[in-house]
Amino acid sequence: MADNARAKKLADLIREVVAQKLQRGIKDPRLGTHVTITDTRVTGDLREATVFYTVYGDDEDRASAAAGLESAKGILRSAVGAAAGTKFTPTLAFVADALPENAKTIDDLLDKARASDAKVREASSGAQYAGDADPYRKPGEDEDDEGAAAE
Repeated sequence: MADNARAKKLADLIREVVAQKLQRGIKDPRLGTHVTITDTRVTGDLREATVFYTVYGDDEDRASAAAGLESAKGILRSAVGAAAGTKFTPTLAFVADALPENAKTIDDLLDKARASDAKVREASSGAQYAGDADPYRKPGEDEDDEGAAAE
């Protein structure tokens, strides 16, 4: 449990250091203000860190940001090592976060469901019941039940 807490603490520190360094310390034009660090995970042995990021823009911007992060990996790892003060600085792996694409897919599915619901509402607005409004038989109301009771 203590190792898990250390890994979480180190992951938080890495996320902050990498984000600050990208914002202020890296002069690569591929890593402009459109790169956002969303999450960081560190293995239990504190040797490897995975940094998740998103890029605002099109596929070309994502590709150039990935190349920029790969080229700045050494500088970012040095900054993490200086801030962490640990015996071993974890290696950094950058992974594009699929969160924006997943959110867009979910939004598209919700829009489809809303449109389908609207069509059903529109079709049922003037509709009437196929039979009576209350299709259930109640004792004493049906003529067949009264005739059978009289015999």
